[in-house]
Formats: sequence, structure tokens, C-alpha cells
Amino acid sequence: MKHLLTILFLTCFAGQVHADSQLKTFRTGDDSRGWEAVGRLDFGGRSFCTGSLISPSLVLTAAHCLYDIDTKKRHKTDAIQFRAGWRDGHAQAYRNVSRYFVHPDFVLDNGNRHDRLTNDIALIELDRPVKDGTVLPFPTSHRPEKGQAVGVVSYAHDRANSPSLQEICHVLARQGGVLVTSCDVDYGSSGAPIFSMTSGRPKIVSVISAKANFRGQKVSVGTSLDGPLDQLLAMAKNGRKFFKKVEVDSVFEDLNDVQSVVGTIAD
Repeated sequence: MKHLLTILFLTCFAGQVHADSQLKTFRTGDDSRGWEAVGRLDFGGRSFCTGSLISPSLVLTAAHCLYDIDTKKRHKTDAIQFRAGWRDGHAQAYRNVSRYFVHPDFVLDNGNRHDRLTNDIALIELDRPVKDGTVLPFPTSHRPEKGQAVGVVSYAHDRANSPSLQEICHVLARQGGVLVTSCDVDYGSSGAPIFSMTSGRPKIVSVISAKANFRGQKVSVGTSLDGPLDQLLAMAKNGRKFFKKVEVDSVFEDLNDVQSVVGTIAD
């Protein structure tokens, strides 16, 4: 199976005839117009991830962001802040967190990358809805097809104060609930929305879970929204904070071998 997946990836890269666009940093209000619902999630001033509004009061992000890399404990809600449209020291809206919902099957501590990558998704409920008319939550959609052009808006360690847009990157492979894309991400991009840009307003189809390398090619791994998001929305509706305890070993781990990641998924 792993040899087959190696051929799959080689075929993916060989068949990628459409070039990806470069990252575009949002330097002005005009640059970021329409993307204000993407924001930075800060955790006690020690770390950050990327998140995006899918309703006035719900932020979509990666599950592993909700855990402290050192203590391996969940972040307390009073240590989390969402900064919508954060750019150069200012945000369109600042919100604290009332509670959050981690996917019940998200697991990092058992060595099963399948469980981690396919369920690395969480919802954060804000203490107050964002009603600024310039901050419009994004709709969500089903996972894109292999070869489809997508886009991503993300923060990262080297662009912590202004997000960047990569308007065109591509889905290289799909395996179960995981997407492998050519999108350019780095530490701090965890939870960043991957968008379908095919028609009308961009729709979120995945969230960034990890970065990886395949024979010198940088790729990103995203968690599909199909199924897991519906479960989280049901949890939020029912008011359940957690289904079970989850411990973690690392945050936004640098996966150096895509073959092993997808090979595990396929096992």
C-alpha cells in the first residue's frame, strides 16, 4: 500500500501543470477586504493559531490548537482570545471565549495519525457574537476534488501580525477525511481555512492540520469538514463541552514524510 501511495504522490506532483500563486501579505485594509472573518487565536500570549468565523459566534480551527504543547493540558477559556482580521496591531473585533468543542475522536497520544488528521477540528464559541458589518462569517462546503484549485488565508510565525493569502494552490491527493495540498503554510497556520474559490464567495472546505515535505516539495495536510463539522455543531447545540479526555504530544508537528502520514491513513 505504501508503494502504491508513493506512485500516487509522484503522479500528483507530475500532473500538477497549473502553477500555484505566491503568498500575498495583507498590508492595507483594501488587501484584507472580504477576509476579515479570518483571525488570530491567541493562547495566553504564549502561542497562536489561525481561526475563522463560520457564524457570528463560532470560530473554526484545528483541535490541537486547544492544547498547551508543554503541559499537554487544555487551554483554559480565559486564556484564549480571537482577534478577527488582526493586522499590524489592530483587529476588526476582539472577543474572549465562553467555551470550546473538540472533536470527540481527536487523538494524538496513541500513535494513530489517522485519528489525529481526520478529526483535527474544533469549534470555539465566543463570549459575544461579532456583529461588525465588515466581518462576514464564511460558509462551509464539502471537500474539493483532487486537482481542484483552492486557496488559504493564514498567519504564521514569520507573519504573525498580518495574514497572507495564497489565492491558488491545489489539492494533490485525498485519502479518507484528509486532504494533501500544495498550499504554503508554517507554524501558526494551524486551523487556517482552506477555501474553495470556484464560485461566488469563498467557502471553507478544510482546516490546516500539519505541514510536511515530500522529496523536497512542501505540502500541507488538511482535515476535511465532511462529517466532523456536523458532529461539532451538534455538540455546540447540545451544550456539551467535551465527550472524553484527550491528551496530546505535540502541536503542529513537522511531518517530514508524507508517505508515512498517508500510509497510516490507508492502513
